[in-house]
Amino acid sequence: MIVKEFKVIADTGIHARPATLLVQAASKFDSEIQLEYKGKKVNLKSIMGVMSLGIGQGADISISAEGNDEQDAINGLAETLKTEGLAE
Repeated sequence: MIVKEFKVIADTGIHARPATLLVQAASKFDSEIQLEYKGKKVNLKSIMGVMSLGIGQGADISISAEGNDEQDAINGLAETLKTEGLAE
C-alpha cells in the first residue's frame, strides 16, 4: 500500500468538477484507491463518497492505493491534482 499526502489549494476545494476529475482518474486503475479527510475514508472511485467529504481550500488529504498498479495510481492522481491546480 502506498499513501501520499496533499494540501488542497483550489479556491473552491474539491467540489463537483474537481471531484469528477479525480474519480475519472482513479477509475483508470485496478488498485483500490481511498481518499481520507478528517479521519473519514471513502472510495476515490465513488463520486458521492468524494462529494460527501466536503473538502475545502487548505484541507490536508491523503490518498492511498493498494493493488498491482498502486504506484502508477498514486503518480497519476498526483499529476491530476497538480495539473488541475487542486492540490500540492
